[in-house]
Amino acid sequence: MSGYEPLKQRVVTWPFILFGVIGAIGIYFLVVRFIEGMGAVTNLDGGYAWGIWVVYDIVVGTALACGGYALAITVYVLNKGKYHPLVRPALLASLLGYGLGGLGAVIDMGRWWQFYNILLPWHMNFNSVMLEVGLCVMAYVLVLIIEFSPVVLEKFGLHDVRKKLEKLLFFVIAIGVLLPTMHQSSLGSILIAMGHKVDPLWQTLHLQPVLALLTALTMGFAIVIFEASLSSAGFHRNPETGLLSGLGKGIVGLISAYLLIRFGEIIINGKLGLVFAFNFSSLMLLLETALFVVPLVILLSPGRRNNAPQLLYASVAMLLAGSLYRFNAFLITFDPGPGYSYFPSFPEIMVTVGLVAIEIMIFLFIVKTFPVLHREEHA
Repeated sequence: MSGYEPLKQRVVTWPFILFGVIGAIGIYFLVVRFIEGMGAVTNLDGGYAWGIWVVYDIVVGTALACGGYALAITVYVLNKGKYHPLVRPALLASLLGYGLGGLGAVIDMGRWWQFYNILLPWHMNFNSVMLEVGLCVMAYVLVLIIEFSPVVLEKFGLHDVRKKLEKLLFFVIAIGVLLPTMHQSSLGSILIAMGHKVDPLWQTLHLQPVLALLTALTMGFAIVIFEASLSSAGFHRNPETGLLSGLGKGIVGLISAYLLIRFGEIIINGKLGLVFAFNFSSLMLLLETALFVVPLVILLSPGRRNNAPQLLYASVAMLLAGSLYRFNAFLITFDPGPGYSYFPSFPEIMVTVGLVAIEIMIFLFIVKTFPVLHREEHA
């Protein structure tokens, strides 16, 4: 018998309906975008080639979807099998998050109907970092579908097929570790390519790929803690504090490495004065750093690390910290030159919020009808 089971709870609840309404508003503006073009719903211009859709859906959203990547390294590379009960919900969240990232890329394309050109070698720009990111994201979505397929096969009683597939999953998992490592670091490389348009506090020469990878892993572990904590509370399940505290202990090393590299580069390159200039960029960096320090302080204490609410607070701070780092670098402090300004329009915001609402609805439907969460032992 499998160690997983569906929740078997009512799918359509008031929160589910609320998410549906928000999702419908987002879809309405999305339809307008596809019919009337980008200019009808966005505030983009010649200086800002991308806005909240690309930065959230791809740059931030894929990092928020790195739970499966982080657990794959923990369970299959570091051989920490005790965390295996957390893998399926993490894979589901990763699949939905990366699916949203891929959809966001299509939404933001001027000629979206020609998205397939990225797969045609004679249309590929081999000098573009975004080519590698796009191909890796597409390939990783396919890998996540294969990794999650045993859940679907188990749901429909195809146990023999599931067992045969699971014997081959080691190869798929290996690719599933390689691909996020490549494209998350490449997102950092985009900052290098953007040159002087990136604020000096975020233009760290050739360290952005390392920082991007560290924040992706940190956010991946954080989303696992966040998701498991909310699932325990929202679905009235036993808390998994023992497992989550172990992940929290590993996060301490990741945050410490990030802060060491981040501020080591600032000090070595003589930019410490910019940190305390107390202008807009300085304040955003200090806020970002504070959000990294808060979970570090919480997780350094074994007592707080084994406290469920404290773990949740730490995970929220980590998610905000990693998201703000990427928003700061790619959009908030981005300077395309004089005469340009950008703030997302209401339709842009609603499309982003609406797609997230739909993502949550799909997650709720699947965990309630498919064997995603591990079976609890009852006395």
